[in-house]
Amino acid sequence: MTDIRRSLLRRDALSAAKEVLYHLDIHFSNQLQNTAAPVVDNGSVELVEEFVFNLPKDRSMQRKKMTSLQELQLLEITCSYFQEQGKDSLRQIIFAALFSPQSNMADDRRMAMLGKLVSMAVAVCRVPVLECAASWLQRSPASHCMRLAKVLVDDYCNSAPSPACALRDIVTVSPRFCCQFITAVTAVYDLSSDDLIPSSDLLEMVVTWVHDNPRLTLLTFLSAPMPSSRPPGALESTPLLGLVRWCVKSPLAYKRHRKPLLAPCPGAALALGPAEGGQAPGSLYSMLHLSVLQILVSLRADLTEHHLYGRVGVLPLEHVAKLVGELAVLVDQLNPGDAAAESELSLNRLAQALQVAMAAGALLCSREDLRCLCSRLPYNSLLQLVKSGPFLQPPHPEFQQESYPPIHVSTARS
Repeated sequence: MTDIRRSLLRRDALSAAKEVLYHLDIHFSNQLQNTAAPVVDNGSVELVEEFVFNLPKDRSMQRKKMTSLQELQLLEITCSYFQEQGKDSLRQIIFAALFSPQSNMADDRRMAMLGKLVSMAVAVCRVPVLECAASWLQRSPASHCMRLAKVLVDDYCNSAPSPACALRDIVTVSPRFCCQFITAVTAVYDLSSDDLIPSSDLLEMVVTWVHDNPRLTLLTFLSAPMPSSRPPGALESTPLLGLVRWCVKSPLAYKRHRKPLLAPCPGAALALGPAEGGQAPGSLYSMLHLSVLQILVSLRADLTEHHLYGRVGVLPLEHVAKLVGELAVLVDQLNPGDAAAESELSLNRLAQALQVAMAAGALLCSREDLRCLCSRLPYNSLLQLVKSGPFLQPPHPEFQQESYPPIHVSTARS
């Protein structure tokens, strides 16, 4: 590495960065020939930080800043490398060498470049970069994933005039990236405050994706269904909990924000047509709620097929408990008399999601646990029906196939 570094020091910034990519290509190609699990070593990380992110080896020295033109050229060089490299395994390991968080001073620069690179890949439809980004989102800490999602939302959903169509169309070429993006973006916009309510462009895009292709939400889970495959602190294995949160909290969050939800007319929740531009948030959330219930129903067959029924909670109980707690706080914050209709809608949606998830084996929870879970919530007739049914402690390792009665989603109110 010392000889390589000495050679790189004699080059200009862009030439040195390009040479580092060439070196990494050779280095990891050799590793892949000798082992199925190559390791990103410290030497490679140090070269990347010094000659790609332009951070001096001696961190006390001032970093030489690239011009905006040089930064754009560096992004084009990096994007072209991943586009032209034909081996996916090699692309993935080099992407990890470039952008895996190291918990050091270089992480801010690393994340800034990653956001610009993925945003460029969306704009010019560079699928290999998006596929690498999908893997990065799956294995990186949730805080970093949320930061990347926020960059993309700012670039494509919060600007005027909105270029959201570029991001919206990516679902046809990289659904795996879109699955991870939804997981990250629902973690960012959790409706916990007024500035964390998704914009109309973002909401409509996500609802359209999920409605048109419900299986999109299960891509990551079905490729690696066991929770042990995810590192600690990573995103959820599916975006389902985040989507349930949107559906359940939205009526009260919009009421708190004094932003009209414009609840749809009766029956609109069962509309099967795709989301159209300008639809009211109420219609979109209702459509999303129905789609989520349908996805949960379909999960039973997937869990059974993978021998995971009763063993893996797609909606982890502790995370559902957190959602219930958030809902209880929202209800308490609002005057019950002023938000009676919104509270009823939120609690109805929660009850439907819990019942369907339990029946499908997506939520491993006994009725007794459920009663304790929902004890802070106000009375709701539908939720009471769910809680008062006969409770069963889930047998191990599998649920009995007929533990819960079938759910008829088409009759559920939202």
